[in-house]
Amino acid sequence: MIAPGAAGLLLAGAGAAALLTERVWVSAGLSLVFLLLVLTGPAGRRWPYLAAALVSGLGVFVLSPFLAVNGTTILWSGPTVPVLGVIDVTREELVEAALHATRLTAVALAFAVYALRLDHDALLAAAGRVRRSAFIAALAIRLVPSLERDAIGLAEAVRGRGLELQGVRARSQLISPLVAGSLERALNLAESMEARGFGRAGRTRLPGPRWRVRDWLVAALAVALPLMVALWL
Repeated sequence: MIAPGAAGLLLAGAGAAALLTERVWVSAGLSLVFLLLVLTGPAGRRWPYLAAALVSGLGVFVLSPFLAVNGTTILWSGPTVPVLGVIDVTREELVEAALHATRLTAVALAFAVYALRLDHDALLAAAGRVRRSAFIAALAIRLVPSLERDAIGLAEAVRGRGLELQGVRARSQLISPLVAGSLERALNLAESMEARGFGRAGRTRLPGPRWRVRDWLVAALAVALPLMVALWL
């Protein structure tokens, strides 16, 4: 197994490479790798991340050619719309839309891999001097899975009382109890942190596992990957 810190650096480097590349096949390949990693994550938690990443990427790919004005190889010519002019789709617009869509999908799926596959406690323990910032980031990343579990529990409780939540309007009734539960969880967390002396001087912590050779190689790859993409791809 790779150390969580090295894995996090590799995800950051691959995400940066996806943003820097000008080649569709590079960003599409990174998206595919991240997609396979997400699919190996917990089945009950991965679908919101998959839906957000794939729907947003598909939306960019579908809408961009109609909003951009670029290229001369016209593939489809549509009506003339006031202010926007002639709505047409060119080959260059499709290539540019595919690039932006795969970039967005790759970055979104990289965050999904971070949320689903990495050990955030180990990352926090290895943060060293930036433990406070890492702690805040870990809490933010865990917000979506916590809200998801609360929503499932509330839906099951309502179903046990003979009611079935179907449709967006019915499920929107869960927003108020979810917000109240989140505020209560935040207060409980703050009290437990205060009781355990979080932020006080002289604190102790367990030493984390030392990096092995392969962890340093992965960290070097994380730095080299965006540099190679920026210079040659």
